[in-house]
Amino acid sequence: QVQLVESGGGLVQTGGSLRLSCAASGLTFSSYATGWFRQAPGKEREFVAAISWSGGTTYYADSVKGRFTISRDNAKNTVYLQMNSLKPEDTAVYFCAADRRLGAIPSGSYLAHWGQGTQVTVSS
Repeated sequence: QVQLVESGGGLVQTGGSLRLSCAASGLTFSSYATGWFRQAPGKEREFVAAISWSGGTTYYADSVKGRFTISRDNAKNTVYLQMNSLKPEDTAVYFCAADRRLGAIPSGSYLAHWGQGTQVTVSS
């Protein structure tokens, strides 16, 4: 059974930092591209960042470019999202997802595996 488990969310002040983790099990993690998404209350889910299976290619939403960094450790079956200079508009539930197709990840559609999410709240 495939599981993606996010952790590292919490409450932080504007300008602060958090590092999210997504631990994968039940799949050959190094064969999957992974991504982070977020969904704020009353809003649609949006793409945040993606990384190729090797870590050599990354994509970011314009809203987080320069502030967030996605990385992965295939030996630990884990993908990370380092979030710096956080803003109140970054408040959302953050989800990780995995799929063999890197190009499919930004759309968020029909991805193979999803985690349950972790709440990030940025206070002003």
